[in-house]
Amino acid sequence: LDMVAQALELARKPHVVVATPGRLADHLRSSSTFSLRKLRFLVLDEADRLLEQGCADFSADLELILESVPARRQTLLFSATLTATLSELRGLAANEPFFWEAESEVRTVEELDQRYLLVPEAVKDAYLVHLIQTFQDEHEDWSIIIFTKTCKDCQVLNMMLRKYSFPSVALHSMMKQRQRFAALAKFKSSIFKILIATDVAARGLDIPAVQVVINHNTPGLPKIYIHRVGRTARAGRKGIAITLVTQYDIHLVHAIEEEIKLQLKEFSVEEQHVLDILTQVNVTRRECEIVS
Repeated sequence: LDMVAQALELARKPHVVVATPGRLADHLRSSSTFSLRKLRFLVLDEADRLLEQGCADFSADLELILESVPARRQTLLFSATLTATLSELRGLAANEPFFWEAESEVRTVEELDQRYLLVPEAVKDAYLVHLIQTFQDEHEDWSIIIFTKTCKDCQVLNMMLRKYSFPSVALHSMMKQRQRFAALAKFKSSIFKILIATDVAARGLDIPAVQVVINHNTPGLPKIYIHRVGRTARAGRKGIAITLVTQYDIHLVHAIEEEIKLQLKEFSVEEQHVLDILTQVNVTRRECEIVS
C-alpha cells in the first residue's frame, strides 16, 4: 500500500490503527507529525511470531515502536502458543499480568489419519521425495502442504522439488506480501499441487481441500503440530498427516501424542525405492543450497 496515502489517513488521527511492525516503524521514522504519545492500548497479535527471531526479525521495529508509546498504557498480547520467550516476558513484567489460556477439548479430528515415518536425519529428503512421488502417482489431483522449520529450508526444498518436476510453490515470511498472495492463489487454484511453507502459513489459512500434510521437521511444540495438521481433514473430509521423525525427535513425538491423546501410527514405505534415489536427492539438495 502507498505510504503517502497511509500518512494522510494517519493525519486524520484514527482511533484504531492496525499495522505490521515494519510499516508502523517506517511511518515513525519518516514522519515528524505522526506520533503514538497518546496511545492507550497496544495490542500484539500473534505475539509469539512477532517476538521470535526467526525468518522475519521484528526486534528493531518493535524496539522503535515501544520507545514511541507512553509508559502508562495497557499492553495486550495474543498468541496461539506459549513460547519460552512469552513465558520469560511474563516473568519480567513489573506487575503480575492477567493470563488466560483457552483449552480445546478437541485436539485433532477423527477424520485425520496421523502417521510418523522414522528416518535418519541425513536421508530425510530422499524419504520426502519418495512420499511425494507416491502420492502424485496414486492421487494426481491431491493437494499437499509440506511444513518446514526455517525459511531457508522452505526455499531449498522448493528448488529441489522443482528440479524433480514436482508442481511446488514456496510460502515463507521473507517473501513480499504480494509474492505470498500470488503463491497462495496458485496453490488454491491447483496450478501448483504442492505448497512448501513455514509456520507463518499455519495460521489462518483457508484452503478447504488439502489431502496431505507432511511435517518435514517434527514440531517442537504440540500446539504447532496441531496447527499444521489442522490444514487437512477439514469440514468432514478425510486427510492424512505424516511427520518425518529423526533419531533426535522421539521425545517430541511423545509430547505430541500426550497432547492429542492419540498414538501416531507408523507409515510404511518401500525402503529400496528410497535407497535408489538417495544419492541423487542428496546431490540435488547440495546444489540447491549453494544457489539459494
